Amino acid sequence: MSRKETPRPGLLKAALAGRIGNGDAARALAITVRHFQRLKARFRDAGVASVPHGLRGRPSNRQLDATLRTRVATLMQTTYAGFNDVPLTEKLRELHGLAVSRASVRRLRIALGLPPQRPRRAPAHRSRRPRADAAGRLVQVDGSHFAWLEDRGPAFTLLGAIDDATSEVLALWFRPHEDLHGYATLLEQVCRTHGVPVALYGDRLNVFVRNDRHWSPAEELAGVRNPTHFGRMLADLGIGYIAAQSPQGKGRIERLWATLQDRLVSELRLRGICTLEAANAFLAEYVAAHNRRFAQRVRSVPRAWRPAPRDLPRILSCRYTRVVGRDNTVTLGDRLVAVPPRARGRSWAERRVEVRELLDGRLVVVADGSAIAHQAAPRAFTLVPRRAPRVDRRPRAVPSAAASRPHTAAAPAAAAPRTPSPSARPPRGRPASSHPWLNSLRYHVARKELRARLRRTRTRRDDIPIDQ
Repeated sequence: MSRKETPRPGLLKAALAGRIGNGDAARALAITVRHFQRLKARFRDAGVASVPHGLRGRPSNRQLDATLRTRVATLMQTTYAGFNDVPLTEKLRELHGLAVSRASVRRLRIALGLPPQRPRRAPAHRSRRPRADAAGRLVQVDGSHFAWLEDRGPAFTLLGAIDDATSEVLALWFRPHEDLHGYATLLEQVCRTHGVPVALYGDRLNVFVRNDRHWSPAEELAGVRNPTHFGRMLADLGIGYIAAQSPQGKGRIERLWATLQDRLVSELRLRGICTLEAANAFLAEYVAAHNRRFAQRVRSVPRAWRPAPRDLPRILSCRYTRVVGRDNTVTLGDRLVAVPPRARGRSWAERRVEVRELLDGRLVVVADGSAIAHQAAPRAFTLVPRRAPRVDRRPRAVPSAAASRPHTAAAPAAAAPRTPSPSARPPRGRPASSHPWLNSLRYHVARKELRARLRRTRTRRDDIPIDQ
C-alpha cells in the first residue's frame, strides 16, 4: 500500500459506520464523491485488499515483446556497441524498422549494466549576481544582429550600453556589423553624455580582447600581451574590462535585446524608417522614452561617473609608430602627412613619432607628447585597424668597444652568423604614387629606356649591308 492509499481504510471504515459523510471523506482524500462511493462499495465487499489498484504487480500491457527486447539487446552489444542512446534509437528505426523509444533503449541499457558513452552533466549552479551599488560603476556592452527594419531594409547590428545599477540605456548605435568604429562611437557617446565609467562588461570579441594565441618575443619577455586598439583606449581612460565567460553573465543587456526586438522594431515600423541613417537619428528619442519606462532608482546616492577628458577625441584613436622620412613626411597606408619644421628650422627626419588615426578620420602626428602635424579627415571614413597594436620595447643602439676598434680585412674562421640587430629599423612603407621622388624616378627610367631604344636602332642600321 502506497503513502497515498494509507489513510483510505480508516476513512472508509468511518464512512461505513456512519460517523462521517461521503463528502467529508472525499474532500479529505482530494477525490470526487462518486469515486469515494466506488471505493466504499469495493471495501464493503473485499475489505482492505480492495484498496490497492487491481493492476498492481501485473506486467504492463505496453512493455516490449521479449523477442524485440532480445533483438535490441543483441544489436546494442554487437553491431552498435559504443553507441549512445539517441543515435542507437535512430539506427534501430531507420535500418531495422524497430519502433522503440529512447527511454526504452535507455532502460534496456541500464538493465544490461552498460554505462552511457557520454553521460549527461548536471546543470551548473548559477547564483544571482547583485547589481552594482552605484551608477557608472559597471556598464554592460554588446551587439545584436537582427532584422530591425524587417523587410524594409537589410539586417543591421545594434550596439548598446546599459548601466548595471539602474538598467538605464546609456547609448545605442546601428552599424552594419560589430567593429571597432561602432564600439568607439558607442564609448564616445557614453563618455560625453554621462561620463567615464569605472568598468565595462562584455563578451570575448576580438575588438575587446586578444583571441589569437601568438606571443611576440617582446610580449614573452614582458610576461603580458599587448592589448587591442580598443583596449588601449580603455587603458588611457582608466576603464577596466571584464570578459564574460557566458551570455548569462551579462544577462541584463541580453534581456534588453529581447525588449528592443519587440518595442524598437514596432517604433521603427510605425515611423516608416527604412535606412540606417534615419534609424540612428531616431535612437536618441527612443532611448529617452525607454529609460522613463524601464530605468530603476539607484541604491547608492553617490555616482561613480567621472568627467570625460578634454583630449577624448585623441584617446579614441588607433595608434601607429612611424619614422619621419627625409622629406619630413609620415606615411600611413595611402595617406601622407607633411610635418612642419621644428624650432629654428630644424628637421624631423629620422625621428620616431606616433601617428594617431582619430574616430572622425583626422590624422595627428604626436612627438614627445605634443601634436606636431594634422591632416583633415576624408569624406567617407571608417576606423579600421591597419594592424595589431605593438609596443616599441627595442633598446637603443649603444656603441660597443668592438665597434670602436679599426676594421680588419681578415675575419676569424669560426665567426658566428650575423643576426639582425634589434635596433635596426623596419623597412618603411611604399610611398604614395604622387610622391615627387617616384615622379623623378619614372622620368629617369623613361629616359634610360629611350636611350637604349635609340642605341638598338642605330646598331640595326649599321648592320644592314649596302648594295653594290
